[in-house]
Amino acid sequence: MLNWIVIGIGDIATRRVIPAIQAEPRSRLYGLVTRDPAKAAPFGVRVWSNLDEALADDAVQALYVGTPVFLHAPQTIQSLRAGKHVLCEKPMAINEAEARAMLQAAEQSGRTFGVAYYRRCYPKVQRAKQLLAAGAIGKPVLAELTCHSWFDGTGSRSWLVDPAKAGGGPLFDIASHRIDVLNYLFGQPQRVAGQLSNVVHHYAVEDNATVMIEYAGGVRGIVDVRWHSKVSRDECRIRGTDGEMELSPLNGPDLAYPGARENLPPHANLHYPMLENFVDAVDGKAPLLSSGASSFWTDWITERARRSPK
Repeated sequence: MLNWIVIGIGDIATRRVIPAIQAEPRSRLYGLVTRDPAKAAPFGVRVWSNLDEALADDAVQALYVGTPVFLHAPQTIQSLRAGKHVLCEKPMAINEAEARAMLQAAEQSGRTFGVAYYRRCYPKVQRAKQLLAAGAIGKPVLAELTCHSWFDGTGSRSWLVDPAKAGGGPLFDIASHRIDVLNYLFGQPQRVAGQLSNVVHHYAVEDNATVMIEYAGGVRGIVDVRWHSKVSRDECRIRGTDGEMELSPLNGPDLAYPGARENLPPHANLHYPMLENFVDAVDGKAPLLSSGASSFWTDWITERARRSPK
């Protein structure tokens, strides 16, 4: 039985992460780290007000880091050095240098280190990877992913517009997931260009970002994310020399390609298959689908997108 603690009791933790731990038969929710003990009371587990105290408990084996982005690197590194396995919320870190330090800590500790890019576990994303390898659309040449929504920077997630806490705006929050999907499908990125700006909302982070990524073999990925659209979009399509693959909406079940359409819904709890895979990796039963090593390349891309000439 793997004893988990969760650091930070936010929306994702309460709706998905904690239920996933409670449902995974080899896992146990052992405790919670929070500055507000009242949030932890409903779960009936151990509660610590700081991470130092939690890591001193030898029964703790694994941590889910669910805090804002600026805390990911220090909390992950501290936990790995304490000999714990770590599954960290995305994006991995505030910048590439922090991400490298996290990888180094994981290598030195010998513990399992994953990042919560759960879309790698979507059945249709895994099926798309198989079909692309089998030549279902010929040679892939262009992948386009968009995610558009409205976010004015207020409410419980207002920290997302504070660059000191979040690192960036939609580039970090929603583009990171889609960039990781591209990396999963097409491998290590080669070159990056990006454009970030504020068109509608003039908070301290960008309200839109467009990233273009070149992959080996000539595949080009384009990710466009916006927080100023009152029309929601969640599009994903891949074009090849012999046809097109449609995965829109990315969070939906449909996958269409030349001559066929498949219905492959994700798990009801999107975080559960990822957590299950993480436990498999800890047990040595399966490779980790979303590792620190694979997730590093998303931070590599976002760093270069932010630095692109404007």
